[in-house]
Amino acid sequence: MRYYRQLLILLLPLAFASCGQIVVKKTIDPKAVDFAATYDTDFEGILYPSMLLALANSTEGLEQPLFQVAVTSPSNNAVLRIVTDSTLLNYVSITQETLPRKGERYSFQPTIKWKYETLYKLRQQGNVVLTFTCFINDEEVDVKNIRLNFRPVNECLMSQLGGDGRYRDYRWLFAAYVNEDHPKIDGILAEILTQGVVSTFDGSRTEKKVDNQMRAIWYYVLNRGMAYSSITCTSNGSRKSNSQYIRFFDDVYNNRQANCIDACVFFSSIMRKVGMYPIIFVEPCHAYLGYYTDKSKRKLALLETTITGWVNLPELDGHYDETTGLLDDIYYQKIARYLSEKQKKSYEAGGMALADIKKAVANNLFDRATEYQKDNYQNNKNLFSDTLQPTYRMLVIEDLRKHVLPIPAAE
Repeated sequence: MRYYRQLLILLLPLAFASCGQIVVKKTIDPKAVDFAATYDTDFEGILYPSMLLALANSTEGLEQPLFQVAVTSPSNNAVLRIVTDSTLLNYVSITQETLPRKGERYSFQPTIKWKYETLYKLRQQGNVVLTFTCFINDEEVDVKNIRLNFRPVNECLMSQLGGDGRYRDYRWLFAAYVNEDHPKIDGILAEILTQGVVSTFDGSRTEKKVDNQMRAIWYYVLNRGMAYSSITCTSNGSRKSNSQYIRFFDDVYNNRQANCIDACVFFSSIMRKVGMYPIIFVEPCHAYLGYYTDKSKRKLALLETTITGWVNLPELDGHYDETTGLLDDIYYQKIARYLSEKQKKSYEAGGMALADIKKAVANNLFDRATEYQKDNYQNNKNLFSDTLQPTYRMLVIEDLRKHVLPIPAAE
């Protein structure tokens, strides 16, 4: 009897082991591997979806990778596998590398398969934890977690003070908000052609044709009644980074509101679609539009887009008397300052239909808008070409498009 009791004691642990998980003996010391997973400390745990979308297909990316993993190889030709778990923002992702020499320290940028379709739709901030599991020679060695605060996709990083004391400029990300592929633009162009300012958009590089096409786009924007409205602040509490809220093309189109950079983005999107070459000039606390008017890209025109907010042409529609050819006096006073003396006389004689009045106001404001920044540009011209100073930037959208993708329209 004693024999059977002793045999039972010996077999019970084996029976329980077979019913549960198989215990695998660890052969690799986690302390020796010293697995680390880090996020760039200069970003202070903040993730910008707009940056991920903008650089989705870039072969260059950032100078400093956002994420890094590091390990010390426990043997020659050890096989490293890093598995990043799925979250709201990413799919399960795997990075695999060979570690040639025992005792050497190796660093890699882990592959993260972002859920771009989710990033497009993020309109509020939130938090996410990315989990990185380290396997060596198929043995799980260690796990690290990184907690991040993700920002709304409308939030654009503009600048950052690095831990090395150097200023980093990220305003090239403005190009990501220029979306020449937006599905609304084809309909807009068709509507512009019905206004009678131009009969076609051909992307011509003759100065006169470019001017006419820009006037047509300008007239369309004024006819939509775009108001100036500045919303730039965000809830970003970073001590090192400066960011700004930027409206997307649909936001400007639907809400008919824009600040300086929003309007530059809106105009640039349409201009890119028809083959023009927009440029966004960024100064401290302001941005204005530029564009080349010739094939050689030597002739430059400027446009102060905020002037679109000086008048509201749609509000004239209900205050025009077809019989007399006159507006209510209060509405006439709103636009009289934007008419020449000759146009005023023609208007007062009832010789201008409402469409004529609107076109005259739009053309005169366009002339002002093209002159508005000329002196300022000449005074700061050298600063725009000086890459060492941090506050003035000349963003040629065509050049940036080689690395920065448009952020797609949300469905």
